[in-house]
Amino acid sequence: MNRQEFLQKSSLLALGSTILAFSSSFKTPDTGLTNWAGNLRYSAKNVVYPTTIEELRAKVLKIKGGKALGSQHSFNTVADTTETLISTSKLNKVLSIDKDKMWVWVEGGIKYGTLGLYIDERGYAIHNLASLPHISVAGACATATHGSGGKTGNLSSAVRAIELMKSDGTLVQFDQTNPEFYGAVVNIGALGIVTKLALAIQPTFQVTQEVYENLPMSALEHHFDEIYAAGYSVSMFTHWLDKNINQVWVKKKVGDVVPKTNFYGATPATTNLHPIKVNSPVNCTDQMGVPGPWYERLPHFKMGFTPSNGAELQTEFFVPRENAYKAIMAVESLHEIISPVLFVTEVRSIAADELWLSPAYKKEVIAIHFTWKQEVEKVMKVIPQVEAKLSPLGAMPHWGKIFTMPAAEVQSRYPKFKDFLALAKKMDPQGKWKNAFLQRNIYS
Repeated sequence: MNRQEFLQKSSLLALGSTILAFSSSFKTPDTGLTNWAGNLRYSAKNVVYPTTIEELRAKVLKIKGGKALGSQHSFNTVADTTETLISTSKLNKVLSIDKDKMWVWVEGGIKYGTLGLYIDERGYAIHNLASLPHISVAGACATATHGSGGKTGNLSSAVRAIELMKSDGTLVQFDQTNPEFYGAVVNIGALGIVTKLALAIQPTFQVTQEVYENLPMSALEHHFDEIYAAGYSVSMFTHWLDKNINQVWVKKKVGDVVPKTNFYGATPATTNLHPIKVNSPVNCTDQMGVPGPWYERLPHFKMGFTPSNGAELQTEFFVPRENAYKAIMAVESLHEIISPVLFVTEVRSIAADELWLSPAYKKEVIAIHFTWKQEVEKVMKVIPQVEAKLSPLGAMPHWGKIFTMPAAEVQSRYPKFKDFLALAKKMDPQGKWKNAFLQRNIYS
């Protein structure tokens, strides 16, 4: 299969559903635009890049249908459309810092790496960051993307107010005084174009990062909580070989007092490592206990380098924290079919929040994240088997990554799903923002 055929076929598979039809890029003019990893060729007729709210409104009023496009880091078609893609990449400014409320107002297209540097220079920080600083704020919050930390919520939990442009060009703002705010933040593109957000900030802080190698998976049965309490942010990486956790990354906030642990058989790394150990650590954030600013330690990868592996596929499932060990061992039982098509799996912890379509709504969860090789047909045979193992444990898929779980099953895991559906219909009565992903996973 050549690259052109691969991208076209992957655009179907990345729908995160059963196979419906090949990508509509066969039927519409080809923009040539792909997502970051290259597994999805967008189906849009054209792409526009507004630089002001006035330009954005003019584009919104002109188009028949469309979708907002952030930093193109989704692996499925959540941000795809057969009509017009509206890139927010040029709506990327810090608008203001409210020192009284401790908020920073930003345009939706700004990337976390850019935001982090800006506010750190002024003495501020946000509570958490994802593995990649390359992602846009609006896109990450819309899909409940996250970092790790037993006491820290996902990125969307930092939102204190949000403004969206509706399909008729009007602007609507939600804050925490409005109950619908909790449905508007994790919106998976169903409500409109996110124009700006207010994020909670705090005084800047320093972080150290240490890595431990070869933790026996058996240690997780009785010591999972202690391991994840060992730092401000803790991530485990495994290749599902020999019931072994290859690496544990522990990020500690300088000045915090955290419980000590002997890491239950794991040994301290003696040099910087990449989660995929055969890869060079040059693009990874500094380790070995060297202090650094929060925005240079909480991510796993540096802003100026290619993150992760690059050419990959991604899947992620969230499971209630009380099912953590059962979920990990359920996946381990599939190691013979997972390992050959896997780069690495990361296990993270996320605190509970109040956002309707967040997988962490009113419960602590763990996230089991798979970075797959770009062997599409093989991976798409494995994913349903992983889902079958995790579904009885309450698994929910990441909204921006590849999954095949039936829509009814996904919807049933969200107690406020019907409220979100009502909000989506209220905000977009004409269906301008509908696409195949929303039609199947939300409106079906």
